[in-house]
Amino acid sequence: MYALVDCNNFYVSCERAFQPQLEGKPVVVLSNNDGCLISRSAEAKALGLKMGEPYFQVKPLVQQHAVRMFSSNYALYGDMSGRVMHYLSSVVPEVEIYSIDECFLDLHGMEPYLGPLAEQAAGWRHEVRRRTHIPVCIGIAPTKTLAKLANRLAKKSPTMEGVCYLDTDGRRQWALAQTPVEDVWGIGGQYAHKLYAQGIRTAAQLAGQSEAWARKQLGGVVGARLVRELQGTPCQGLQPSEDGTLSRKSIACTRTFGQPLSAFADVLGAVAHFASKAAEKLRRQGSAANVLTVFISKNRFGTEPPPHTRSVVLTLPTGTSDTIELLRHARAALKRIWEPGAVYRKAGVVLDGLETAGQQQLLLFEPNEQAERRAKLMADLDKVNQRFGAGKVKFATAQLPKGEYTAPWAGQHQWQTPAYTTCWEDLLCIRA
Repeated sequence: MYALVDCNNFYVSCERAFQPQLEGKPVVVLSNNDGCLISRSAEAKALGLKMGEPYFQVKPLVQQHAVRMFSSNYALYGDMSGRVMHYLSSVVPEVEIYSIDECFLDLHGMEPYLGPLAEQAAGWRHEVRRRTHIPVCIGIAPTKTLAKLANRLAKKSPTMEGVCYLDTDGRRQWALAQTPVEDVWGIGGQYAHKLYAQGIRTAAQLAGQSEAWARKQLGGVVGARLVRELQGTPCQGLQPSEDGTLSRKSIACTRTFGQPLSAFADVLGAVAHFASKAAEKLRRQGSAANVLTVFISKNRFGTEPPPHTRSVVLTLPTGTSDTIELLRHARAALKRIWEPGAVYRKAGVVLDGLETAGQQQLLLFEPNEQAERRAKLMADLDKVNQRFGAGKVKFATAQLPKGEYTAPWAGQHQWQTPAYTTCWEDLLCIRA
């Protein structure tokens, strides 16, 4: 058996954990630069607010119903996610962290020792809520695809009290019949349209198809596995790495600027900042990148003709996680796509071709001792920033312009709450 644990309206729940007076009130969290809705409370959903809607379009509705808004606070959300995952990792043998608010649990062989899994799941829900004030729902089933489906039903049905356990064939058939085919994990909008055209509207109808049909209609072996999982045959297990998370296949750091930028130094500062953040993530998972992509974008709704985005892809001489090397190549890449006089609204850095650090091919004319010293320098840099706060020590290219306290590229976050759990200055004070 597998379980999928999903935090309900996670970003909103993190805000409510430290502001309990928000319970029962409509709340939304906005994306970077306060652009779009990325998390909504049940009350906000009931008002008709949709995921991904631009804030400026729904502003009248938000003001009419006194909806509480918050800028995204990823330091807080990441730490709260870590607390939830840490507890769940302590009660099951294996965990796959699927996203910041979801994880799969391996429950194989646990029921004879712990008792009914539904009761155990109810206990885990209670304990997560008690420890973190984050509500979760749990779906349990023989396969990961069915566990995902069960979790969706647990969220939508109040009578299930947050736990859906598909332990019998009858319950599995009932769950499949309740689920529209577009809500099946792995079926996107394009496939859903194709399936509807063939008269397949529910997960039960999809599960009734043959493996040969699935191979032909749903992308080969991937589609066949999906159908078999719906039929109750597990085709994919957990994929945990050493620390319980999945190693990324690529790493991206992109942002929309808080204001339009036209000066090369300002855009270079943004690109350098993004490259530095991506390099830190690269080292954290013990990888080295062989390919670097840099892009810059203008306002696609403006009067300038396309193309609105220009990018360049560089194949690096050797795999690296060295911020100095990545910054040097990022600067060269930006110069190649820079248009003097243009006004830019967004930039980003993407690292691909990842391999395990320490196993990449060395440069012919670089002494091994020099590479080791650079690696130690990066390790020391990460230790300092981890101890004293992110960005305490940074490279001059990514430093703020003289006399400025906020980076020109920094996004807007006028409704951001304090980092209650990761910053000493933001810790809650209780006076008895």
